[in-house]
Amino acid sequence: MVSKIELRDLKFFAYHGVLHQETQVGNNFIINITLTAPLQKAMESDNLEDTINYATVYDLIKKEMNTPSCLLEHVAGRILYTLKDHFPLLTEIELILSKLNPPFGGDVYAASVIVKETYD
Repeated sequence: MVSKIELRDLKFFAYHGVLHQETQVGNNFIINITLTAPLQKAMESDNLEDTINYATVYDLIKKEMNTPSCLLEHVAGRILYTLKDHFPLLTEIELILSKLNPPFGGDVYAASVIVKETYD
């Protein structure tokens, strides 16, 4: 059985970017994340200790979003590593990190980085 937890449209205001303006003014970001883990024990036990705590996932992501980076790839990588370290139960993480209205001279809703890591 494959079990997944999905958190959608987590919204953050942060200071990620290469341009000086981005690090001073900030921007809006959206994260969508899918976490894969064996959750059969939680299905039977009804115990929070047997699953991935969504509130903890959010707090860990928020902490990484509050640490400025030049690249979205760097932020996404930090989030992946932090979640895997905190939840060794994870077998796969897929993360979409989007910067809304990126400042590169065009009418663009978002620029996104999609990363997917599978663990043995």
